[in-house]
Amino acid sequence: MELALDTGASIIGVNQRNLQSFAMVPEIFEDLAPYFPSHITRVAESGIFTREQSQKVAALGYHAILVGEALVRSPEPMQLIQELKGRL
Repeated sequence: MELALDTGASIIGVNQRNLQSFAMVPEIFEDLAPYFPSHITRVAESGIFTREQSQKVAALGYHAILVGEALVRSPEPMQLIQELKGRL
């Protein structure tokens, strides 16, 4: 977080997938949420598969989600997008 803020970033993504081991660390979204300055756009990345998960990160103050695996694995990706957005 400090490194990203020091660069002057206005958007910061938090990836819950450890990119060395590929293990998921779901608590990272909650752990880092309090450290975001209010002017930073926050993106929750990886491991979001359901509407409940997207609502949880929104409640934590994240403005956007990055979804990859769930879309690739979904037989109906457009339906999944609508579900994640709360439109189903």
